[in-house]
Amino acid sequence: MTTITSPRSRGRALAWVSIALAVTVVASTLGAYGYYWRIQNSIQHEDPNKLITGARPKKLNDALNILMIGSDTRAGANAQYGRSLRNKAPASDTMILLHLSPGGGQALGISFARDLMVPIPACKRKDGTVAPASSLAMLNEASGRAGPTCTMDTIEKLTRIKIDHFVQVDFVGFEKITSAVGGVPICLDEPVNDPRSGLRLPKGPHRVSGAQALAYVRARKEIGDGSDTQRIQRQQRFLASLAKQAMSGGVLTDPARLNALLTASAKSLTTDRDLTPSRMLKIAQGMRDLTAGKVRFVTVPDEPYAADRNRRQLAQPAATRFLNAVRNDEKITAPAAKPPPATSGQVRIRVLNGSGSEGQARLVADTLKERGLTVTKVGNLSRPAATTQIRYGTGGAAQAKALAVLMPGARAVAAATTPRDTVDVILGAGFRGIKTGGIPRQQGEHRASDDICEQDPG
Repeated sequence: MTTITSPRSRGRALAWVSIALAVTVVASTLGAYGYYWRIQNSIQHEDPNKLITGARPKKLNDALNILMIGSDTRAGANAQYGRSLRNKAPASDTMILLHLSPGGGQALGISFARDLMVPIPACKRKDGTVAPASSLAMLNEASGRAGPTCTMDTIEKLTRIKIDHFVQVDFVGFEKITSAVGGVPICLDEPVNDPRSGLRLPKGPHRVSGAQALAYVRARKEIGDGSDTQRIQRQQRFLASLAKQAMSGGVLTDPARLNALLTASAKSLTTDRDLTPSRMLKIAQGMRDLTAGKVRFVTVPDEPYAADRNRRQLAQPAATRFLNAVRNDEKITAPAAKPPPATSGQVRIRVLNGSGSEGQARLVADTLKERGLTVTKVGNLSRPAATTQIRYGTGGAAQAKALAVLMPGARAVAAATTPRDTVDVILGAGFRGIKTGGIPRQQGEHRASDDICEQDPG
């Protein structure tokens, strides 16, 4: 594979990889005590308990929240990604809060835009000096002011979610991790020739690793619409694909790949001091029964910043509702052995989007499938719908009325055009989502079980 470098590199080191994979690897190698400790001692540490001043959010449940940070430092071997930037204060260009629900029911990776405008608190540095607070600044500046703990403190105060641990990884570590897992499947819907990142690939499916994987996640101007929002979406699809690869690719059963992955992770990591070997083992045990379909990636609801459209701000009230759901997440209750007739899988459901909001039909369909319902079609109406209706044919009345209860403002109506034992969910303007427990699905969400080349309808 050709090494790809560029003085204008703005690569994204995706630290979710380090915790989701390296933690599991650590659990598998605790028997090699001396070897493990040599690896553990190569990791750099910070102590948030000493560096963060003032009150921190309270834990409301048994969820585990780990902040993954991608550092764009040019120190050491990372200088190849822009020697002219070696004296630049490192920024956290990738920030993902990994939320592990109570009971291990799901893992949710929540992305924060690097140019999200937020208050940054005064942060104590490791040398004892203090970086002054800013009433408003880009989120990715926090790390350069006072290290990863400052980013952790900033996101805690922004979200009011208690963060248990953080993990930071650099460019070189990301390259080595993607190589150690045997590459990551991706899919391009158009050819890419990006001189900034060095990414040159034809249309179609590919498996990327090392420098090429880094180029894929950092490419921007010459791929898609060139926006940072779309780049975040691409990074989430990459992470979903990587998680699926790690779960099914035999990484943990191949000693050579296992050693390469663990070594790459350790040498490129900075973590909080409390992420001890015993803590890593406990995290790994909690992830033991996690399946690809339970690993989700979303972006905290945001929108263009009013004063500068090139920046982002939290979209309200959607962001507050979403973050409250994460903060108050509870263990998912197992469904009844025999669901009532109104929620059985015997009736076929077709979800059609007329809301004017892209992706709503897919979001609703996935939520209904999670409830054990049979969704046979997802698509768009040829023209907008004024209201949300649930149209049912013969035999579908009970199911339609049950669905209407879940969808505020929806109305169940009999329709001669709807086939027998079928319900058509027509999403209209102002559709407000489905009442559901736990953390609601978000538009643009990705899962590790997704087909990498599938385009989301609806």
